[in-house]
Amino acid sequence: MRTITWDEQKAVVKLIDQSVLPMKFQFVELTTHDDVYHAIKNMVVRGAPAIGVAAIYGMALAAREYKGQDLNALKASLAAAGKYLNLARPTAVNLEWGIQRTMKMVDEFEGSADQLKQKILDLANQAADEDVATNMSISRFGAELIADGDAIVHHCNTGALATVDYGTALGVIRMAHEQGKRVHVYVDETRPRLQGARLTAWELEQYGISYDIITDSSSGYLLRSGKVDKVFFGADRVAVNGDVVNKIGSYMLALAAYDNAVPAYSVFPLSTVDFNCPSGENIPIEERPQAEVLNLQFNGENVMPEGASARNFAFDVTPHRLISGLITEHGVLYPPFCRNLSLLKPKGV
Repeated sequence: MRTITWDEQKAVVKLIDQSVLPMKFQFVELTTHDDVYHAIKNMVVRGAPAIGVAAIYGMALAAREYKGQDLNALKASLAAAGKYLNLARPTAVNLEWGIQRTMKMVDEFEGSADQLKQKILDLANQAADEDVATNMSISRFGAELIADGDAIVHHCNTGALATVDYGTALGVIRMAHEQGKRVHVYVDETRPRLQGARLTAWELEQYGISYDIITDSSSGYLLRSGKVDKVFFGADRVAVNGDVVNKIGSYMLALAAYDNAVPAYSVFPLSTVDFNCPSGENIPIEERPQAEVLNLQFNGENVMPEGASARNFAFDVTPHRLISGLITEHGVLYPPFCRNLSLLKPKGV
């Protein structure tokens, strides 16, 4: 079942509400681009590829909100909507990619306002289908790296929920499982929003893949004790030198893997590469509300002292030297990443 769909009959975008999983499985319906902005901002929809497609659907809704027939006025309205949507989350480049892809078509379009509205919706549906095909290609390449019997640490959520369908890093594991390989996944909780414990574990249950949830701080022990064969995580933005910005905790996981000679792979579509960014040091890191950290409870009681403050960094930068390979829809890339990523630039959209 797709994370994001267009309901033609209702003319709404339907999303699986990831803020309530695994307790509830429900959809939300979005009717305006402002609805899409808040769904991205509040992580009702999350994961770089899913956010990119959601952004294009947001632009389709913005086009439908304009009721006039003046093409230039519609284009101006869409430009404003794109700037607004782009503010929802600053780190994941796919959000910007989706808006830029839409605006390129808008700027070049000649025709009626109604035709442009349909063209944007067609683009959103096309991007959704492309995402699924891309993820399947990524997963086939990545599954070749997994041996029968492998134990894998996976960070955050990179499955169907983080994409339109199938997934990136978790898609690789899923593909290996569907090929008949026996795999066991150690699922990092991924604090503070627990995307691993809530979402990845839920997905693995659906697929029948063996797993254990572990605290984020347990990965180092497992790697040092020889209980892990490989590490997989996704990416929210990748610099041209191969530095990877991903969910907070990815850097510490990759560092522990590197120190223990365990291969660590980052898995993502080419749309996640920022070819204008030379290194991870140039990428803005989103800081989310303190409440996500401070609202932690134990036995139904808040554990933080009253008046405590917190810093809630959503992402970190993993230097390319710690990464064994980058898995994309065009194959597995090995160092030197700068050269090999640059060779793929013409294939980007």
